[in-house]
Amino acid sequence: MRLSLCVLLVTLALCSYEANAKVCPALISEAKGFFFEPEELYNISLLRFFPPREARKAKMKVKQCVDLLPKEDRLKIYSVVEDVVSQCKLDFKYLTHESLCHSRMA
Repeated sequence: MRLSLCVLLVTLALCSYEANAKVCPALISEAKGFFFEPEELYNISLLRFFPPREARKAKMKVKQCVDLLPKEDRLKIYSVVEDVVSQCKLDFKYLTHESLCHSRMA
């Protein structure tokens, strides 16, 4: 329950930033990977954002906890994230996350 609340609060924080850009596809892809990709694959996908080692390790610790949740619970949490992003599109027109959208992607 605490984890889903944290994910919801982070998503809401992102939605409170009004900008003139569409939802960054990398943000959606990262969120989906966080809930559904195997740990090894997700760790590799995180590297495209060039995170500090400590941040990547912390994110992977949280991912390990998320992976312990039943898949149906992860689906429910992810659907809430999708709903929040959809609502953000309606309320604020667009959502962006500068550090994700402007990272160098190969």
